[in-house]
Amino acid sequence: MNDLSGSTVVVIGGSSGIGLETGRQAHTAGAKLILTGRDQGRLDAARDELGALAATLVLSDTEGLRRFFTELPLPVDHVLVGGGGPVYAPILEMDFDQARSVLDEHVLGSLRIARECASRVRPGGSLTYITGTHARRPGVGLSIAAVAAAALPAIVANAALELAPMRVNAIAAGFVDTPLSAHLLGDEIESRREQLRATLPIRRVVGPEDVAALALHLMTNTALTGATYDVDGGQQLIP
Repeated sequence: MNDLSGSTVVVIGGSSGIGLETGRQAHTAGAKLILTGRDQGRLDAARDELGALAATLVLSDTEGLRRFFTELPLPVDHVLVGGGGPVYAPILEMDFDQARSVLDEHVLGSLRIARECASRVRPGGSLTYITGTHARRPGVGLSIAAVAAAALPAIVANAALELAPMRVNAIAAGFVDTPLSAHLLGDEIESRREQLRATLPIRRVVGPEDVAALALHLMTNTALTGATYDVDGGQQLIP
């Protein structure tokens, strides 16, 4: 099902976590890879592991983003857009300059990427975004993350219509056990894992390989476009 032989896959945010695992699975499925990342050391390691082309890229850099896509070898078959993770801040403590920057990167940045992909992804190829499930339930400190997560499905649905026959989808991930999650939670990471193992219907923690498997399916199943798919282990079902 997930044969990518002869395809070129671009993974934005491909030096760690979900993006890196998607690169690994795409490589195994026969794809040629182009990876981007912010951290040069991690990006170099991913490039060497997967025999990929690699470029540093910051999504908030509009001109750098345009230049990256302009210089891509054509045709590109699939683009996956990961992210640097959400920002959490209670409203009363919010840094609005930071909030503006984050929303510009995640919301307007998604539109910028869609526009660049329109002329560089082959007809029937795919653009897939990774987002979160923060918009499902309110919580202290979740406002910025929730706004970004709520915006993506609307962007995806409209882009799928406007930019057809390129296919556009999103993956909404719940908690995923990545190095970023461990960094955000610090000493609380193991208790969070134990809680999820006990409460999730799947009785285990979702890993990057679970999200990557869906990403590859969205690349290869040509009937899928304009939708957002949950990978949360049933987290949204828990009261």
